[in-house]
Amino acid sequence: MAQRGIQPDSAKFCCSICLDLLKDPVTIHCGHSYCMSCIKDCWDGEEYKEIYSCPQCRRTFTPRPVLMKNTMLADIVEEMKKMGLQAAPPDLCYAGPGDVACDFCSGRKLKALKSCLECLASYCEQHLQPHYDAAPFKKHKLVEATVKLQENICSRHDEVMKIFCLTDQQCICYLCSMDEHKGHCKVSAAAERKERQKELGVSWQKIQQRIQDTEKDVKVLQREVEAINRSADKAVDDSEKIFTELIRLVEKRRSDVKKQIRSQQKEEVSRAEELLEKLKQEIAELRRKDAELEQLSHTQDHIHFLQNYPSLSCLSESTDSPSINIRPLSYFKDVTAAVSKLRDKLQELLSEEWSKISLTATRVNVLLPQPKPKTRAEFLQYSCHITLDPNTAFTRLSLSERNRKATLMTEEQSYPSHPDRFTGWKQVLSRESLTGRCYWEVKWKGEVDMAVSYQDISRTGGGFACLFGHNDKSWSLYCYNMNRGFIHNNIQTKILLPVSSTVGVYLDHRAGILSFYSVSETMTLLHRVQTTFTRPLHAGLRLYNNGATAEFCELK
Repeated sequence: MAQRGIQPDSAKFCCSICLDLLKDPVTIHCGHSYCMSCIKDCWDGEEYKEIYSCPQCRRTFTPRPVLMKNTMLADIVEEMKKMGLQAAPPDLCYAGPGDVACDFCSGRKLKALKSCLECLASYCEQHLQPHYDAAPFKKHKLVEATVKLQENICSRHDEVMKIFCLTDQQCICYLCSMDEHKGHCKVSAAAERKERQKELGVSWQKIQQRIQDTEKDVKVLQREVEAINRSADKAVDDSEKIFTELIRLVEKRRSDVKKQIRSQQKEEVSRAEELLEKLKQEIAELRRKDAELEQLSHTQDHIHFLQNYPSLSCLSESTDSPSINIRPLSYFKDVTAAVSKLRDKLQELLSEEWSKISLTATRVNVLLPQPKPKTRAEFLQYSCHITLDPNTAFTRLSLSERNRKATLMTEEQSYPSHPDRFTGWKQVLSRESLTGRCYWEVKWKGEVDMAVSYQDISRTGGGFACLFGHNDKSWSLYCYNMNRGFIHNNIQTKILLPVSSTVGVYLDHRAGILSFYSVSETMTLLHRVQTTFTRPLHAGLRLYNNGATAEFCELK
């Protein structure tokens, strides 16, 4: 009974770090008790801060408290062990592979329930309790347990990053804002998140619309496939029946020809055999007379010779008739020739008619190509949000308007060195890669190039390998000194049409179409490219003269 009475309170004698019964218990100044080894290990990890805190209530101590064994707690724990009580609750959930472990558990760690964005630590249910109970922790931001907390720490200053540098498009800490990012345009990470959240909402709506449109296309294609299958099955069945009828007809004609030949053969053979029999009989009669004449010619009796000669010398009429001259073989050759001629006519007819058979005369276009946009409203369906990458910008290009506008300055800008930066030409690439159907507009002033390029275009030096349009990795529309033209792989095409201050660029990556338009009240096509794009593209700008600007328009 004593054991059952103490059992509910046994958890009070557990170390909140190792979650086991206290071993060499010590009580610190705030009143919380721990295993001596557990609290030592915990504070050893805080020596670099020179401030020591309670793992439960977070009360801080300076200097490090001296730890003394709590003999009363030690005696109580020993008594509990003798009674066979165990402190580990039955529902502990230990962290396994892929789980987020509690940062304050020692020994075998429990699975973390929440992560704190202020403490930058993850807590199990027990170690999380102070965040619910203690007033200083209630304001901390708790999120689902995550292993990505270190992404919020500045690798240079080991401080929490709460600021976003608009100039360099990256998260920084307070010390960074006072150091290498001094003078840059900066906002709080929360404010930038709010702006990006708006953009995300627009992008999400576009994605949802694209999903709906694509799902409609899928249904259309599925119905088309079903219709194709039904039509093909019916065509196969019908053609099988027709060819079977043709085969039966040919077989019948073959049988008729065979019967006619055999009938004629029988008739002609019968006539020939009848005539043959008559000829044989005539030969026998002639041979008999021949023998009698020979015998008569040898007789010595003149009277006998004269009396018999008249009857022997008189020959009967010959059985020879015109039918003997009929040549059946010639007749049958004519039949063969006629059948051969029929075969040739059938082959010729089949060759002529074969192109009319629907199976080979038509091809089903299963892909259902979408119509090309014509009006600006149709182009805007594919509008995309493009920002410029500061790491690629030439050092005299100033980026503003949330990195959507580039201006060529006379002085160098404070960009850090980066391997992606153009060093010889006054160019910059977009941060976003472009695939599928995309449309954007550029408002320009001065002397400007508007281009698309592969990511792996060269960046260092002033050679053509780096210059938009002068290599096989980029396509560019140039506007300078009244010159208008398109250039790719160093091959130029002059454009005689006037170009407005706003140029629209339409890309259908899959179809290999790149088009440039002069945008005003109407869309005027300046140049279109039909090619094959092998990799994602990036939008690019090149500025020639000081003060020239180019800005990606905000499309509604």
